[in-house]
Amino acid sequence: MKSLPIGTQSFSILRNAGYLYVDKTSHIHRMITSGRIYFLSRPRRFGKSLLVSTLEEIFKGNKALFEGLYICDHWDWTQQHPILRLDFGGMGYSTPEELHISLHSFVERMARSHQLSLAEKTLPDKFRELIEKLHQSTGHQVVVLVDEYDKPIIDHLTDLATAEAIRKILHDFYQVLKAADEHLRFVFLTGVSKFSKVSIFSGLNSPDDITMDARFSTICGYTQEELESNFEAHIQAMMACRQVTRDALLASIRYWYNGYSWDGVTSVYNPFSTLLLFSKQEIGDYWFASGTPTFLVKLVKERNDVRLLTDPVQVQGSGFDKFDIQTLDTKLLLFQTGYLTVKQVEKEPFGDGLSYTLGIPNEEVRRALMEHLVGDHAANPQSSLPRALRRRPSPNSKAGCGLCR
Repeated sequence: MKSLPIGTQSFSILRNAGYLYVDKTSHIHRMITSGRIYFLSRPRRFGKSLLVSTLEEIFKGNKALFEGLYICDHWDWTQQHPILRLDFGGMGYSTPEELHISLHSFVERMARSHQLSLAEKTLPDKFRELIEKLHQSTGHQVVVLVDEYDKPIIDHLTDLATAEAIRKILHDFYQVLKAADEHLRFVFLTGVSKFSKVSIFSGLNSPDDITMDARFSTICGYTQEELESNFEAHIQAMMACRQVTRDALLASIRYWYNGYSWDGVTSVYNPFSTLLLFSKQEIGDYWFASGTPTFLVKLVKERNDVRLLTDPVQVQGSGFDKFDIQTLDTKLLLFQTGYLTVKQVEKEPFGDGLSYTLGIPNEEVRRALMEHLVGDHAANPQSSLPRALRRRPSPNSKAGCGLCR
């Protein structure tokens, strides 16, 4: 039974320590061989940082880490590129000034690590100079990986003036990626939200947004097949611990944690909750408890948008590209943060666009919404709650399967 990589976001640590890894490198290979500039949005705790770390090791040419995985025999490991990896999860941005200083420090630190001297003074100019000199000094185009590109904005959404000032700094910083296109081999950005007025999402070389792309719908999270094939030993251990059949256990796990979808066809499990489930061998609301943004709770209550959580919630495909700081759309925010997911995708009755039906993904999220986000409603009789949030029995029996608390 392999150890579970709870809290491990480093691909090299995960592989060197022999932790369980669900092989996503076939998806990664498809991505890096079919394009150059990508953006992927997924909710928090969904494996985005591990994906970024995996890309970093691939472009560094660390073949040994990929022994036994799909990409090992399908990639030219002589390709070794300089990497600029920017993780806003570990940077200071409590004020616009602190963010500016942090970005300056990042650029200067990267230059020192490659024995480069930078002459430019402004942040955007210095960033572009770094990219150009890295290309010139190594003879290889640069790979830029940005994890949680939107975190400095999201964490200030309750203070729109600060959020807007931070957006402007990031706009100018990301703008460099367009100007430095000839020096870039690959660019990958992850985040929760796609803010329409951040420069990277406009212009001729804007990234390919693969958030809703069916080809990459399972690049993060675990499919049912991946869960059963990779976690078999843990499933057996939990069956013995809980004294339930395999079918009953899998039905309960699926009911609680499966259901996230970005194409309306394939669904995946939240990896964070899945790992904690098998570690603790007990069903619980692990994902919500790991930290729900306070601004989301406040926004839903202020706007009295609890009814948006009923089925169905309709969103036109073009709506996903219009997310703005000043006019936050609650249903899009709930989707991007993982409280709603795609249930169905249909052609619009008039026009060539797509219409998306959104709904609550699973029991873990439904219960978290009922118990935490709709506190005022939860204090009322069950009949006063939206139907989608009313307490439902486990799928296995009238009393449940004995796993649910």
